[in-house]
Amino acid sequence: MSAVLEVSGLTQVFTSQKGPFGLFGRRELRAVDDVSFGVERGRTFCLVGESGCGKTTIGRMVVRLLKPTAGSVRVNGEDFGNLAGETLRRKRQQIQMVFQDPLACLNSRMTAAEIVEEPLLNFGIGDAASRQRKVLRLFDRVGLPQYFHSRLPHHLSGGQRQRLGIARALAAEPSLIVADEAVAALDVSIRSQILNLLKEVQREIGISYLFISHDLSVVRYLADDVAVMYLGAIVEQAPAEAMFGAPAHPYTRALIDSVPVTHPRNRRRRSPLEGEVPSAAALPSGCRFRTRCPFATDICAQQAPPMTEIAANHFVACHHSQSLPPPNVTRSGAAEDIAVVKKQ
Repeated sequence: MSAVLEVSGLTQVFTSQKGPFGLFGRRELRAVDDVSFGVERGRTFCLVGESGCGKTTIGRMVVRLLKPTAGSVRVNGEDFGNLAGETLRRKRQQIQMVFQDPLACLNSRMTAAEIVEEPLLNFGIGDAASRQRKVLRLFDRVGLPQYFHSRLPHHLSGGQRQRLGIARALAAEPSLIVADEAVAALDVSIRSQILNLLKEVQREIGISYLFISHDLSVVRYLADDVAVMYLGAIVEQAPAEAMFGAPAHPYTRALIDSVPVTHPRNRRRRSPLEGEVPSAAALPSGCRFRTRCPFATDICAQQAPPMTEIAANHFVACHHSQSLPPPNVTRSGAAEDIAVVKKQ
């Protein structure tokens, strides 16, 4: 199976002035630090982590809304990192983005039909008649009535606006869609409908997703592969079944343990994380999670753990992953944690 997206050594460093008027020099903040992963064709790769871990920054670098400080982003085998100008604009047809806030990313002065047609005009796809037919097909594909074509974004509900954003992303026929917290702002029932829509589209056309989320219930339902981020770096990466069935990093276990469990039979004693997330401008020595890890020892402060393969395609960066007690997991899945409403 070929990779649609290949990310290697991706790094993003932001600089800011220290002190008033920059009198004390400049400070570096490593928002993303040497991240590598791949998204296979027709699969969903999820980036998970707390707010501020760098996952949204990765999404923006992948679509080149931000230029990486270091590392490479390859889409369908072509390096996006060195593209610019008209060449970059043309190549962006291969990769589109669905944002968290659908109202903020839709032009309030354009009708729904004009919003979906815009990528077709931008990339010179078809004539006026064929574009109109395609817009109507996309409305049907995402579950929007065709009489919505003349409505403005503020006339639509949150779920309808997100369907419109998905239709716009699909219009360019991309190989990959980057979805950044695409359902975080929606009600639970609407959220499940959008997730089912994304899965149906993937089954039909084989599109790939880079899905960015902090909600592990959503990730468990949607993901084929998962990478867990902490302070700008991936600490564990595995197929979804292995990640949720046998998490090997203490941070991953804490995240899974924090997911609300709805069924009384699956309730368990929780072990919440203690302490605050350190600043990305002053990373801890050694393992960046050691200041909050209940299993940390001296070596964790002295040496950063390498990413090690502990099972087939299951990688973890932890000195003690092989000696930790069994994970506190249950058999409950996202189908029990979120209301999955099948499209009628």
